Amino acid sequence: MACVPEQPTRLAIAIVTFNRPEFLAELLRSATRLETPAWRIVVIDNASDEPTSRVLEEAAGWFEPGVLVTRRLATNTGGAGGFCEGTKVALELGAEWVWLMDDDVEILPEALDRFAPWMERFRVIHGRRYDFDGSPFYWQAKFNEFLGVPLPYGVKRTFNDEGFALTNSGTFEGMLIHADVVRTIGLPDPRFFITWDDAAYAWLAAQHTDVVYVDAYVLKRKREQKQVNLGLRHLNDGSPLFRFHVMRNRAYVGKYFALHGRLNRVGFGLGTALTFAKEVFRLVVVQHTLTGLGDLVRGFRENRRLWKDRSWRPMDPADVPPALPQP
Repeated sequence: MACVPEQPTRLAIAIVTFNRPEFLAELLRSATRLETPAWRIVVIDNASDEPTSRVLEEAAGWFEPGVLVTRRLATNTGGAGGFCEGTKVALELGAEWVWLMDDDVEILPEALDRFAPWMERFRVIHGRRYDFDGSPFYWQAKFNEFLGVPLPYGVKRTFNDEGFALTNSGTFEGMLIHADVVRTIGLPDPRFFITWDDAAYAWLAAQHTDVVYVDAYVLKRKREQKQVNLGLRHLNDGSPLFRFHVMRNRAYVGKYFALHGRLNRVGFGLGTALTFAKEVFRLVVVQHTLTGLGDLVRGFRENRRLWKDRSWRPMDPADVPPALPQP
């Protein structure tokens, strides 16, 4: 293998994968084409079946020794658990930055070069993504704190004249976060399992630093989903697990809001009702069924139980690996 230039910033890409070996292989191949290489690539295998192990064994030969670091979890901890572990491993290795992503994306070759100027200014950054068909992927979310739900920035314009937009929401399909921010707010909360974890994590970060969305394409989504274009936003299809957790995890979001004195109980309750209505709308318009209504109801019941849990505590920044001495 030819020698590649050293990445001056210790940036680790943290990937969470679960039983999608073909997508994972494509993602890791795209990482080999980066014009500026990543310092480390951490793959968290969420207890996948055997084909994923074979992909990772083969991929070890695509990178310089020590670049690809893999961890296989004993059970599937969901995206939230995987990103918690991936962030922890990256910081244990000594990463200064962690770029979090699912396994169903492709990294554009110029990605880290496009991030570089923004990394001098901000500490939590989201780049733009192409959808699976090559069109710009829709993501313009910003928390409305009264309702406790992310809403679109607006119809006409997202980015300012400098090419970025401030936000207080986020996505783990491409969030780039500095290690110092993680040490301030703690690791991603694995209790979410799936959904709301990334939005809540960026919201926590936004209580301490600017969180931005920049006008620079860095990723392309690879997985095709059922989708309806509503103009203001796109709605994708959802799984039973998603429907359950999108309602259940509202309780975790609310607890974090309350912790920071930002919870308006009337507004948040309205936001929960709107979330339920949106998911019913998704079922009808995108998936043409009401079969998943029971998943939403079960999630809401668990939501009520979690609100009553007096033992809940936020993630502890003391659990974050400390910074390693500079070489």
